[in-house]
Amino acid sequence: MARKKKVLPLLEKVTITDVAAEGKAIARVNEQVVFVPFVAPGDVVDIQVTRKKNSYIEGKAIHFHEYSAQRTTPVCEHFGVCGGCKWQHLPYEEQIKYKHKQVIDSLTRIGKVELGEILPIMGSERTTFYRNKLEFTFSNKKWVTEEQIKSGETLDRENALGFHIPGMFDKVLDIRKCWLQDDVSNRIRLVIQAYCLSHEGYPFYDLRNHEGFVRTLMIRTASTGDLMVVVVFAYEEKEKQEALLSHIASMFPEITSLQYVINRKLNDTITDQDVIVFQGKDHIFEQMEGLSFKIGPKSFYQTNSEQAYNLYKITRDFAGLTGNEVVYDLYTGTGTIANFVSKQAKLVIGIEYVPEAIADAKVNASLNGIENALFYAGDMKDILTESFINEHGRPDVIITDPPRAGMHDDVIQTILFAEPDRIVYVSCNPATQARDLSLLDAKYVVAKVQPVDMFPHTHHVENVVLLEKR
Repeated sequence: MARKKKVLPLLEKVTITDVAAEGKAIARVNEQVVFVPFVAPGDVVDIQVTRKKNSYIEGKAIHFHEYSAQRTTPVCEHFGVCGGCKWQHLPYEEQIKYKHKQVIDSLTRIGKVELGEILPIMGSERTTFYRNKLEFTFSNKKWVTEEQIKSGETLDRENALGFHIPGMFDKVLDIRKCWLQDDVSNRIRLVIQAYCLSHEGYPFYDLRNHEGFVRTLMIRTASTGDLMVVVVFAYEEKEKQEALLSHIASMFPEITSLQYVINRKLNDTITDQDVIVFQGKDHIFEQMEGLSFKIGPKSFYQTNSEQAYNLYKITRDFAGLTGNEVVYDLYTGTGTIANFVSKQAKLVIGIEYVPEAIADAKVNASLNGIENALFYAGDMKDILTESFINEHGRPDVIITDPPRAGMHDDVIQTILFAEPDRIVYVSCNPATQARDLSLLDAKYVVAKVQPVDMFPHTHHVENVVLLEKR
Protein backbone atom coordinates (compact mmCIF):
# COMPACT_ATOMS: atom_id res chain seq x y z
CA MET A 1 0.00 0.00 0.00
CA ALA A 2 1.39 3.41 -1.04
CA ARG A 3 2.29 5.80 1.76
CA LYS A 4 0.17 8.91 1.97
CA LYS A 5 2.03 12.05 1.04
CA LYS A 6 2.41 14.24 4.10
CA VAL A 7 0.41 17.47 3.79
CA LEU A 8 2.54 20.37 4.98
CA PRO A 9 0.82 23.34 6.64
CA LEU A 10 0.20 26.87 5.40
CA LEU A 11 1.40 29.62 7.74
CA GLU A 12 -0.74 32.74 7.36
CA LYS A 13 0.11 36.42 7.79
CA VAL A 14 3.67 35.87 8.96
CA THR A 15 5.98 38.89 9.34
CA ILE A 16 9.51 38.48 8.00
CA THR A 17 11.96 39.80 10.59
CA ASP A 18 15.55 39.34 9.43
CA VAL A 19 17.96 37.99 6.81
CA ALA A 20 19.84 34.69 7.27
CA ALA A 21 23.45 33.86 6.44
CA GLU A 22 22.64 31.80 3.32
CA GLY A 23 20.56 34.51 1.67
CA LYS A 24 17.13 33.42 2.83
CA ALA A 25 15.02 35.60 5.12
CA ILE A 26 13.81 34.64 8.59
CA ALA A 27 10.48 34.60 10.38
CA ARG A 28 9.49 33.04 13.71
CA VAL A 29 6.29 31.05 14.22
CA ASN A 30 5.58 29.49 17.62
CA GLU A 31 9.24 29.98 18.60
CA GLN A 32 10.41 28.10 15.51
CA VAL A 33 12.66 29.67 12.89
CA VAL A 34 11.23 29.71 9.36
CA PHE A 35 13.54 30.23 6.37
CA VAL A 36 11.96 31.83 3.28
CA PRO A 37 13.66 32.94 0.02
CA PHE A 38 12.89 36.06 -2.05
CA VAL A 39 11.27 38.04 0.77
CA ALA A 40 12.44 41.06 2.77
CA PRO A 41 12.26 42.01 6.47
CA GLY A 42 8.91 43.75 6.95
CA ASP A 43 7.02 41.68 4.36
CA VAL A 44 3.82 40.07 5.70
CA VAL A 45 3.22 36.82 3.82
CA ASP A 46 1.45 33.47 3.72
CA ILE A 47 4.10 30.75 3.75
CA GLN A 48 3.63 27.30 2.26
CA VAL A 49 5.84 24.99 4.31
CA THR A 50 8.09 22.86 2.07
CA ARG A 51 10.20 21.19 4.76
CA LYS A 52 9.67 20.72 8.48
CA LYS A 53 12.41 19.74 10.92
CA ASN A 54 12.50 19.77 14.70
CA SER A 55 14.73 22.83 14.85
CA TYR A 56 13.56 24.81 11.81
CA ILE A 57 11.04 25.11 8.96
CA GLU A 58 11.58 25.94 5.28
CA GLY A 59 8.88 27.44 3.09
CA LYS A 60 8.02 29.74 0.22
CA ALA A 61 5.89 32.88 0.15
CA ILE A 62 2.72 32.27 -1.84
CA HIS A 63 0.82 35.46 -1.01
CA PHE A 64 1.87 38.95 0.12
CA HIS A 65 -0.42 40.85 2.52
CA GLU A 66 2.02 43.74 2.95
CA TYR A 67 5.23 44.67 1.20
CA SER A 68 8.22 45.88 3.21
CA ALA A 69 9.51 49.43 2.87
CA GLN A 70 12.89 47.70 2.53
CA ARG A 71 12.07 46.57 -1.00
CA THR A 72 13.02 47.59 -4.48
CA THR A 73 11.93 46.30 -7.90
CA PRO A 74 14.26 43.57 -9.24
CA VAL A 75 15.83 44.60 -12.53
CA CYS A 76 16.04 41.08 -13.98
CA GLU A 77 13.08 39.30 -15.59
CA HIS A 78 14.46 35.96 -14.35
CA PHE A 79 14.51 36.98 -10.67
CA GLY A 80 12.92 34.40 -8.38
CA VAL A 81 13.49 31.50 -10.78
CA CYS A 82 17.19 31.79 -11.64
CA GLY A 83 19.51 30.60 -8.88
CA GLY A 84 21.61 33.78 -8.93
CA CYS A 85 21.09 37.35 -7.67
CA LYS A 86 18.64 36.29 -4.94
CA TRP A 87 18.81 39.69 -3.22
CA GLN A 88 17.75 41.87 -6.17
CA HIS A 89 14.57 42.79 -4.30
CA LEU A 90 16.64 44.46 -1.55
CA PRO A 91 18.10 47.96 -2.11
CA TYR A 92 21.88 47.72 -2.37
CA GLU A 93 22.41 49.75 0.81
CA GLU A 94 20.35 47.15 2.71
CA GLN A 95 22.24 44.25 1.10
CA ILE A 96 25.64 45.45 2.30
CA LYS A 97 24.23 46.28 5.74
CA TYR A 98 23.13 42.63 6.13
CA LYS A 99 26.45 41.36 4.77
CA HIS A 100 28.38 43.46 7.28
CA LYS A 101 26.16 42.09 10.07
CA GLN A 102 26.67 38.54 8.81
CA VAL A 103 30.46 38.92 9.03
CA ILE A 104 30.45 40.33 12.56
CA ASP A 105 27.87 37.76 13.74
CA SER A 106 30.03 34.89 12.42
CA LEU A 107 33.26 36.17 13.94
CA THR A 108 31.71 36.75 17.37
CA ARG A 109 29.30 33.80 17.54
CA ILE A 110 31.50 31.10 15.94
CA GLY A 111 35.00 32.50 16.49
CA LYS A 112 34.29 33.85 19.98
CA VAL A 113 37.33 36.10 19.61
CA GLU A 114 37.74 39.72 20.58
CA LEU A 115 37.55 41.95 17.51
CA GLY A 116 39.72 45.03 17.11
CA GLU A 117 38.83 47.84 14.72
CA ILE A 118 35.77 46.97 12.62
CA LEU A 119 35.77 48.98 9.40
CA PRO A 120 32.58 49.65 7.41
CA ILE A 121 31.91 47.20 4.59
CA MET A 122 33.30 48.29 1.22
CA GLY A 123 30.47 48.14 -1.31
CA SER A 124 30.95 47.51 -5.02
CA GLU A 125 30.76 50.60 -7.21
CA ARG A 126 29.16 48.52 -9.95
CA THR A 127 26.16 46.42 -8.96
CA THR A 128 25.30 45.17 -12.46
CA PHE A 129 27.53 43.91 -15.28
CA TYR A 130 30.37 43.45 -12.78
CA ARG A 131 31.43 39.86 -13.58
CA ASN A 132 34.25 39.02 -16.00
CA LYS A 133 33.28 35.37 -16.49
CA LEU A 134 30.05 33.42 -16.99
CA GLU A 135 29.38 29.80 -17.96
CA PHE A 136 26.17 28.72 -19.66
CA THR A 137 24.72 25.24 -20.28
CA PHE A 138 22.95 23.92 -23.37
CA SER A 139 20.08 21.60 -22.43
CA ASN A 140 17.27 19.88 -24.28
CA LYS A 141 15.17 20.14 -21.08
CA LYS A 142 14.07 23.74 -20.63
CA TRP A 143 12.73 24.77 -17.23
CA VAL A 144 9.14 25.95 -17.48
CA THR A 145 7.95 28.34 -14.76
CA GLU A 146 4.72 27.99 -12.78
CA GLU A 147 3.51 31.28 -14.28
CA GLN A 148 3.98 29.96 -17.82
CA ILE A 149 2.04 26.80 -17.00
CA LYS A 150 -0.81 28.75 -15.36
CA SER A 151 -1.04 31.15 -18.31
CA GLY A 152 -1.96 28.26 -20.60
CA GLU A 153 0.52 29.37 -23.29
CA THR A 154 1.85 26.79 -25.71
CA LEU A 155 5.17 25.83 -24.22
CA ASP A 156 8.42 24.84 -25.89
CA ARG A 157 9.93 22.49 -23.31
CA GLU A 158 13.11 21.89 -25.26
CA ASN A 159 16.40 23.65 -25.92
CA ALA A 160 17.53 26.16 -23.34
CA LEU A 161 20.86 27.97 -23.10
CA GLY A 162 21.34 29.44 -19.67
CA PHE A 163 21.78 28.51 -16.01
CA HIS A 164 20.96 25.36 -14.07
CA ILE A 165 17.89 25.52 -11.86
CA PRO A 166 19.07 25.04 -8.24
CA GLY A 167 18.75 21.38 -7.25
CA MET A 168 17.89 20.26 -10.80
CA PHE A 169 21.00 18.96 -12.56
CA ASP A 170 19.25 18.33 -15.90
CA LYS A 171 16.96 21.39 -16.05
CA VAL A 172 18.20 24.71 -17.42
CA LEU A 173 16.52 28.11 -17.36
CA ASP A 174 16.64 29.78 -20.76
CA ILE A 175 18.20 33.20 -20.17
CA ARG A 176 17.15 36.11 -22.34
CA LYS A 177 19.16 38.82 -20.56
CA CYS A 178 21.60 38.41 -17.71
CA TRP A 179 22.65 41.55 -15.80
CA LEU A 180 25.90 40.11 -14.44
CA GLN A 181 28.33 40.49 -17.35
CA ASP A 182 28.92 43.11 -20.05
CA ASP A 183 26.03 43.01 -22.52
CA VAL A 184 28.30 41.59 -25.24
CA SER A 185 27.92 38.33 -23.30
CA ASN A 186 24.15 38.37 -23.86
CA ARG A 187 24.56 39.14 -27.57
CA ILE A 188 27.08 36.33 -28.10
CA ARG A 189 24.94 33.79 -26.25
CA LEU A 190 21.76 34.68 -28.17
CA VAL A 191 23.53 34.57 -31.55
CA ILE A 192 24.99 31.13 -30.78
CA GLN A 193 21.62 29.86 -29.59
CA ALA A 194 19.81 31.20 -32.67
CA TYR A 195 22.35 29.61 -35.01
CA CYS A 196 22.10 26.19 -33.33
CA LEU A 197 18.29 26.28 -33.41
CA SER A 198 18.09 27.36 -37.06
CA HIS A 199 20.62 24.88 -38.46
CA GLU A 200 20.37 21.11 -38.51
CA GLY A 201 22.86 18.99 -36.60
CA TYR A 202 23.19 21.00 -33.38
CA PRO A 203 21.13 19.06 -30.81
CA PHE A 204 21.33 20.58 -27.33
CA TYR A 205 22.85 18.27 -24.74
CA ASP A 206 20.70 15.83 -22.77
CA LEU A 207 22.24 15.98 -19.30
CA ARG A 208 20.45 12.86 -18.11
CA ASN A 209 21.10 10.55 -21.08
CA HIS A 210 24.38 12.17 -22.19
CA GLU A 211 23.36 12.74 -25.78
CA GLY A 212 23.56 15.84 -27.96
CA PHE A 213 26.26 17.95 -29.61
CA VAL A 214 26.52 21.40 -27.99
CA ARG A 215 27.26 21.27 -24.24
CA THR A 216 28.49 24.45 -22.58
CA LEU A 217 29.64 27.99 -23.31
CA MET A 218 32.15 30.13 -21.41
CA ILE A 219 32.55 33.87 -21.95
CA ARG A 220 35.34 35.91 -20.32
CA THR A 221 35.66 39.68 -20.62
CA ALA A 222 38.52 41.90 -19.45
CA SER A 223 39.06 45.57 -18.62
CA THR A 224 41.69 45.59 -21.38
CA GLY A 225 38.97 44.96 -23.99
CA ASP A 226 40.07 41.35 -24.51
CA LEU A 227 37.23 38.88 -25.01
CA MET A 228 37.35 35.08 -24.78
CA VAL A 229 34.69 32.63 -25.95
CA VAL A 230 34.97 28.85 -25.41
CA VAL A 231 32.36 26.48 -26.88
CA VAL A 232 32.29 22.91 -25.59
CA PHE A 233 31.07 20.13 -27.91
CA ALA A 234 30.25 16.56 -26.88
CA TYR A 235 31.99 14.93 -29.84
CA GLU A 236 34.00 15.74 -32.95
CA GLU A 237 31.96 16.92 -35.94
CA LYS A 238 34.49 19.06 -37.77
CA GLU A 239 32.26 20.64 -40.39
CA LYS A 240 29.49 21.53 -37.92
CA GLN A 241 31.76 22.93 -35.23
CA GLU A 242 33.77 24.99 -37.72
CA ALA A 243 30.59 26.40 -39.24
CA LEU A 244 29.33 27.55 -35.83
CA LEU A 245 32.70 28.97 -34.77
CA SER A 246 33.14 30.77 -38.10
CA HIS A 247 29.69 32.32 -37.65
CA ILE A 248 30.61 33.50 -34.13
CA ALA A 249 33.88 34.99 -35.40
CA SER A 250 32.16 36.85 -38.24
CA MET A 251 29.42 38.23 -36.00
CA PHE A 252 31.81 39.32 -33.24
CA PRO A 253 35.14 40.50 -34.65
CA GLU A 254 35.96 41.91 -31.18
CA ILE A 255 36.57 38.36 -29.87
CA THR A 256 40.32 38.07 -29.27
CA SER A 257 40.32 34.41 -28.19
CA LEU A 258 37.88 31.93 -29.75
CA GLN A 259 38.43 28.36 -28.57
CA TYR A 260 36.63 25.04 -28.33
CA VAL A 261 36.73 21.77 -26.42
CA ILE A 262 35.64 18.25 -27.36
CA ASN A 263 34.41 16.84 -24.04
CA ARG A 264 33.34 13.21 -24.26
CA LYS A 265 33.19 12.76 -20.45
CA LEU A 266 29.99 12.53 -18.44
CA ASN A 267 30.77 15.70 -16.43
CA ASP A 268 31.19 19.26 -17.67
CA THR A 269 34.58 20.14 -16.17
CA ILE A 270 37.23 21.04 -18.75
CA THR A 271 40.24 21.23 -16.41
CA ASP A 272 41.47 17.87 -17.74
CA GLN A 273 40.53 18.56 -21.38
CA ASP A 274 42.46 20.01 -24.32
CA VAL A 275 41.29 23.50 -25.27
CA ILE A 276 41.84 24.17 -28.97
CA VAL A 277 42.29 27.63 -30.46
CA PHE A 278 40.01 28.27 -33.43
CA GLN A 279 40.92 31.94 -33.91
CA GLY A 280 43.02 34.49 -32.02
CA LYS A 281 45.11 33.71 -28.92
CA ASP A 282 44.84 31.02 -26.26
CA HIS A 283 44.54 33.67 -23.54
CA ILE A 284 43.37 37.16 -22.66
CA PHE A 285 45.03 39.79 -20.46
CA GLU A 286 43.72 41.58 -17.41
CA GLN A 287 45.49 44.59 -15.91
CA MET A 288 45.70 45.87 -12.36
CA GLU A 289 47.85 48.78 -11.17
CA GLY A 290 50.30 48.47 -14.06
CA LEU A 291 50.55 44.67 -13.76
CA SER A 292 49.39 42.36 -16.54
CA PHE A 293 47.82 39.00 -15.80
CA LYS A 294 47.59 36.31 -18.46
CA ILE A 295 44.32 34.40 -18.19
CA GLY A 296 43.63 31.14 -20.01
CA PRO A 297 40.34 29.23 -20.24
CA LYS A 298 41.26 27.21 -17.12
CA SER A 299 42.75 30.08 -15.09
CA PHE A 300 41.25 31.32 -11.85
CA TYR A 301 40.84 35.08 -11.60
CA GLN A 302 38.55 36.99 -9.25
CA THR A 303 35.28 37.40 -11.16
CA ASN A 304 34.71 41.04 -10.12
CA SER A 305 37.88 42.67 -11.48
CA GLU A 306 37.25 46.19 -10.17
CA GLN A 307 36.40 45.06 -6.66
CA ALA A 308 39.27 42.54 -6.66
CA TYR A 309 41.62 45.52 -7.02
CA ASN A 310 40.10 47.07 -3.88
CA LEU A 311 40.32 43.73 -2.05
CA TYR A 312 44.01 43.38 -2.90
CA LYS A 313 44.78 46.97 -1.91
CA ILE A 314 43.22 46.34 1.53
CA THR A 315 45.23 43.10 1.81
CA ARG A 316 48.48 44.89 0.96
CA ASP A 317 47.67 47.74 3.34
CA PHE A 318 46.94 45.31 6.20
CA ALA A 319 50.23 43.49 5.49
CA GLY A 320 52.10 46.70 6.39
CA LEU A 321 55.02 46.00 4.04
CA THR A 322 58.18 48.15 4.07
CA GLY A 323 60.24 46.27 1.48
CA ASN A 324 62.18 44.16 4.00
CA GLU A 325 59.63 41.39 4.65
CA VAL A 326 59.48 37.74 3.65
CA VAL A 327 55.84 37.10 2.72
CA TYR A 328 54.15 33.72 2.36
CA ASP A 329 51.03 33.82 0.17
CA LEU A 330 49.01 30.68 0.92
CA TYR A 331 46.42 29.40 -1.59
CA THR A 332 48.01 31.81 -4.07
CA GLY A 333 45.97 30.64 -7.09
CA THR A 334 47.51 32.23 -10.19
CA GLY A 335 49.69 34.39 -7.95
CA THR A 336 47.59 37.54 -8.25
CA ILE A 337 48.07 38.69 -4.64
CA ALA A 338 51.70 37.49 -4.52
CA ASN A 339 52.63 39.45 -7.63
CA PHE A 340 50.54 42.42 -6.50
CA VAL A 341 52.47 42.82 -3.20
CA SER A 342 55.91 41.80 -4.52
CA LYS A 343 57.18 45.36 -5.10
CA GLN A 344 56.70 46.14 -1.40
CA ALA A 345 58.37 42.91 -0.14
CA LYS A 346 61.87 41.42 -0.05
CA LEU A 347 60.62 37.95 -1.04
CA VAL A 348 57.20 36.44 -1.73
CA ILE A 349 56.57 32.68 -1.66
CA GLY A 350 53.28 31.51 -3.17
CA ILE A 351 51.84 28.03 -2.52
CA GLU A 352 48.86 26.52 -4.34
CA TYR A 353 47.36 23.04 -4.85
CA VAL A 354 46.67 23.32 -8.61
CA PRO A 355 49.84 22.90 -10.76
CA GLU A 356 48.31 24.76 -13.74
CA ALA A 357 47.59 27.76 -11.50
CA ILE A 358 51.21 27.81 -10.31
CA ALA A 359 52.35 27.66 -13.95
CA ASP A 360 50.16 30.75 -14.59
CA ALA A 361 51.61 32.46 -11.49
CA LYS A 362 55.17 31.95 -12.78
CA VAL A 363 54.21 33.25 -16.23
CA ASN A 364 52.60 36.34 -14.69
CA ALA A 365 55.68 37.02 -12.54
CA SER A 366 57.94 36.73 -15.60
CA LEU A 367 55.57 38.85 -17.68
CA ASN A 368 55.83 41.68 -15.16
CA GLY A 369 59.57 41.38 -14.53
CA ILE A 370 59.03 40.18 -10.95
CA GLU A 371 62.11 38.33 -9.72
CA ASN A 372 61.44 38.12 -5.98
CA ALA A 373 58.47 35.73 -6.15
CA LEU A 374 58.79 31.94 -5.87
CA PHE A 375 55.88 29.55 -6.44
CA TYR A 376 55.30 25.97 -5.29
CA ALA A 377 52.53 23.53 -6.25
CA GLY A 378 51.09 20.87 -3.96
CA ASP A 379 48.71 20.23 -1.08
CA MET A 380 49.12 23.06 1.41
CA LYS A 381 49.38 20.79 4.47
CA ASP A 382 52.11 18.74 2.72
CA ILE A 383 54.18 21.67 1.46
CA LEU A 384 53.86 24.17 4.29
CA THR A 385 55.83 22.24 6.90
CA GLU A 386 58.37 23.14 9.55
CA SER A 387 61.19 21.92 7.28
CA PHE A 388 59.89 24.11 4.41
CA ILE A 389 59.96 27.15 6.73
CA ASN A 390 63.43 26.28 8.01
CA GLU A 391 64.64 26.01 4.40
CA HIS A 392 63.00 29.16 2.98
CA GLY A 393 63.10 31.39 6.03
CA ARG A 394 60.54 32.41 8.62
CA PRO A 395 57.80 34.61 7.12
CA ASP A 396 57.37 38.10 8.56
CA VAL A 397 53.88 38.19 7.06
CA ILE A 398 51.52 35.41 5.98
CA ILE A 399 48.68 36.21 3.57
CA THR A 400 46.13 33.42 3.32
CA ASP A 401 43.12 33.24 1.00
CA PRO A 402 41.77 29.68 1.42
CA PRO A 403 38.75 28.07 -0.29
CA ARG A 404 35.31 28.14 1.37
CA ALA A 405 36.20 25.21 3.61
CA GLY A 406 38.90 27.29 5.32
CA MET A 407 42.35 26.07 6.37
CA HIS A 408 43.34 22.53 7.36
CA ASP A 409 44.28 22.13 11.04
CA ASP A 410 47.83 21.11 10.03
CA VAL A 411 48.22 24.39 8.11
CA ILE A 412 47.07 26.38 11.14
CA GLN A 413 49.55 24.54 13.37
CA THR A 414 52.38 25.29 10.94
CA ILE A 415 51.40 28.97 10.88
CA LEU A 416 51.52 28.98 14.68
CA PHE A 417 54.98 27.35 14.47
CA ALA A 418 56.16 29.97 11.95
CA GLU A 419 54.99 32.84 14.18
CA PRO A 420 54.83 35.62 11.56
CA ASP A 421 54.44 39.13 12.96
CA ARG A 422 51.21 39.58 11.01
CA ILE A 423 48.66 37.38 9.29
CA VAL A 424 46.26 38.78 6.70
CA TYR A 425 43.35 36.35 6.32
CA VAL A 426 41.17 36.88 3.23
CA SER A 427 38.01 34.78 3.26
CA CYS A 428 34.96 34.13 1.11
CA ASN A 429 33.27 32.34 4.02
CA PRO A 430 33.15 34.23 7.35
CA ALA A 431 31.92 31.09 9.16
CA THR A 432 35.03 28.99 8.41
CA GLN A 433 37.21 32.08 8.83
CA ALA A 434 35.75 32.50 12.33
CA ARG A 435 36.56 28.86 13.18
CA ASP A 436 40.18 29.35 12.04
CA LEU A 437 40.53 32.62 13.97
CA SER A 438 39.56 30.82 17.17
CA LEU A 439 42.42 28.34 16.57
CA LEU A 440 44.89 31.16 15.88
CA ASP A 441 43.72 32.99 19.00
CA ALA A 442 46.38 31.22 21.08
CA LYS A 443 49.06 33.52 19.63
CA TYR A 444 47.22 36.23 17.67
CA VAL A 445 44.74 39.03 18.26
CA VAL A 446 42.31 40.35 15.65
CA ALA A 447 43.48 43.91 15.01
CA LYS A 448 41.27 44.89 12.05
CA VAL A 449 38.22 43.57 10.21
CA GLN A 450 37.25 44.80 6.73
CA PRO A 451 34.26 43.21 4.92
CA VAL A 452 34.24 43.64 1.13
CA ASP A 453 31.28 43.01 -1.17
CA MET A 454 32.45 41.25 -4.33
CA PHE A 455 29.05 39.92 -5.44
CA PRO A 456 26.15 42.42 -5.36
CA HIS A 457 22.62 40.93 -5.22
CA THR A 458 23.91 37.71 -3.64
CA HIS A 459 24.44 36.80 0.02
CA HIS A 460 28.15 36.11 -0.55
CA VAL A 461 30.68 38.39 1.15
CA GLU A 462 34.47 38.54 1.41
CA ASN A 463 36.21 39.53 4.61
CA VAL A 464 39.78 40.61 5.33
CA VAL A 465 41.15 40.24 8.86
CA LEU A 466 44.49 41.51 10.18
CA LEU A 467 45.95 39.36 12.95
CA GLU A 468 48.86 40.60 15.02
CA LYS A 469 51.11 38.53 17.28
CA ARG A 470 50.26 38.81 20.96
